[in-house]
Amino acid sequence: MLFLLPAYLSENTSISHFSPVMKEYIMQTDYFFVENEKTARKVIKFFAPEKKQADLKLFLLDKYTENADIKEAQELMRKGQDFGLLSEAGLPCIADPGNLIVKWCHEKNIRVIPISGPSSIILALISSGFNGQEFSFNGYLPIEKGEKKRQMLHLESLVEKTGYTQIFMETPYRNNPLFEDLCKFLSPNTKLCIAANINDPEHEFIKTRTIKEWQKHKPELHKIPAVFVLGK
Repeated sequence: MLFLLPAYLSENTSISHFSPVMKEYIMQTDYFFVENEKTARKVIKFFAPEKKQADLKLFLLDKYTENADIKEAQELMRKGQDFGLLSEAGLPCIADPGNLIVKWCHEKNIRVIPISGPSSIILALISSGFNGQEFSFNGYLPIEKGEKKRQMLHLESLVEKTGYTQIFMETPYRNNPLFEDLCKFLSPNTKLCIAANINDPEHEFIKTRTIKEWQKHKPELHKIPAVFVLGK
């Protein structure tokens, strides 16, 4: 079996937010696909502090991974070994490369078990006040300035023409420049929700304002995990 295990969005999140079954599945296997080994060990310790870290068998599965890179793990699964799949934050396979092994499991008739947990993308959407019936997640915007501007204007146009909510992210250390560009290029009346430090009981920040209003209330987003949402 492959357990799809959610990771916390903030280290300050209470364990009471998660189902007790998380610990059961983590204790059931020592084998895990992980996007980041250091983060995975912390998440496993969070849910199951008594689990021996030295016993863990961690297989890297990131955006550069191909099936050939996890051949050993796949062979173990064929022989009946249970595995867990851990994202760096939130649910695996959403803005996360874990779908590679999930797809393979379906092809090999290996059972996939999803466990409910937080997704920063969905939590930002439902907190925004925007259309939750029709929406698109656009991943990360382009880095190059001209391409990024074109994509911003395109997403703004989609919101205006279709009413579909548009969700996107940025690498945390580039959040402030992204915010500045949004305020510079988008229409003053366009509505933007910024959801930062989601699930952090002390530092969570979720606010929807027009671009004109954001220009007067600049948040500090440097190195803070954040989701940006455009909508009506």
